[in-house]
Amino acid sequence: MGFLAFALLGLIAGAIAKAILPGEHGGGWFATLVLGVIGAMVGGWLGSILFDASLQNFWSIQSWALAIGGSIVVLLIWGLVTGRKKS
Repeated sequence: MGFLAFALLGLIAGAIAKAILPGEHGGGWFATLVLGVIGAMVGGWLGSILFDASLQNFWSIQSWALAIGGSIVVLLIWGLVTGRKKS
């Protein structure tokens, strides 16, 4: 997967993760992009360790599931670190 495809995957995965989790999540599109890219990296890493799965290509449902799941994990950890309250 190329850099632009990975960035687009991260942006969309970060936006979906923010939509799934309740509460107010600050940041604009750039923060969502960073969240999604880090989440895709974490999801790919956890997927390779736990399920022997990896980020294959842009149109793979496996890549999307790992990226969105990783973004949710990163968003939850970020909320714990910053101490933001869920509302």
